[in-house]
Parts: sequence; structure tokens; C-alpha cells
Amino acid sequence: MKNSEIIELTTKEIVERIDTEKNLLTKMKLNHAISPLDNPNKIKEGRRDIARLKTELHKRNLNEK
Repeated sequence: MKNSEIIELTTKEIVERIDTEKNLLTKMKLNHAISPLDNPNKIKEGRRDIARLKTELHKRNLNEK
């Protein structure tokens, strides 16, 4: 997910997306522990997507104050 896509989302959508991405990341980690994923870099990408979403959410919260 690119930053330009994240900026277009509403705050509510960002919060929902964070929850979804966290759940997907947890599932990927568990699946990877049992049997290796085809592309383990997906875990890394998932973590970075969550960080991007949280960063944008934090920026918006600071701008509201």
C-alpha cells in the first residue's frame, strides 16, 4: 500500500484497515511457523503497511489538536 493511497482514506477506514492488517500479519506469522511461506517478505511488507497506517493516523490526530 502506497502513502498516496493511505492519504485518500478516511480516519475510520484507516483504523479498520489497521485492525485488518494486524489480523493478516498474525495469520501469516502462524502459517510461516508451521510451514514456510512462498514469499516470507510478505511479513515484512505487512509490518511496514501497519506502520504507514499508524503514522498517517498519528499525523491526523496531531492536526486535529
